[in-house]
Amino acid sequence: MARYTGPREKIERRIGVKLFLKGERSLSPKSAMVKKPYPPGMHGKSKFRKLSEYGSQLNSKQKIKYTYRLLEKQFKAYVKEAIQSKKETGNLLVRRLEQRLDNVVYKMGLAQSRDQARQLVSHGHITVNGSKNNIPSYKVAKGDKIGIREGSKKTKYFSSLVQNWLPKHESPVWINVDKSNLTATVEKLPEISDSGLELSDIQSIIEFYSR
Repeated sequence: MARYTGPREKIERRIGVKLFLKGERSLSPKSAMVKKPYPPGMHGKSKFRKLSEYGSQLNSKQKIKYTYRLLEKQFKAYVKEAIQSKKETGNLLVRRLEQRLDNVVYKMGLAQSRDQARQLVSHGHITVNGSKNNIPSYKVAKGDKIGIREGSKKTKYFSSLVQNWLPKHESPVWINVDKSNLTATVEKLPEISDSGLELSDIQSIIEFYSR
């Protein structure tokens, strides 16, 4: 499975916003965006230049692509699919991103980052409607029940570590999470407002790939 394995916090510094790619570290004073709130490189401390329209669209694309931890080919396929539908393009794109199984596991609070959630899925710890599913890009549907494989429940990760952050975690309204049983049900399809993404970024991405 191809994925980006380079320095994650450099991505945030380059784009200029926190993408919370490092879990709890992203919320701490140790975060690179706190310690070095400027782009990487020898000229990083100089002022950010005003972006052109193309540069702004490219920045929006990079921001959302890296937020969901996708490579260009897969991200572009999602955008093209939404554009070709010619109906509610922005909502369709967001739904395709949000309905990925690794994203749902992250939004449930079973992982502190999407990278960690993807690893849980690919290692076979996650079930969908009672059956093991190890495909991070799997598209969940309304009514699907996400849970933990029986053999994984007794591992230190799920029996102890997850309990450190799950009680404080707030999941989006479209996912109904049972924290005591570490399960969740997809109550409805997500909207842009449920994703935490900026509408302006979604529009910029659509324009970028529509050229």
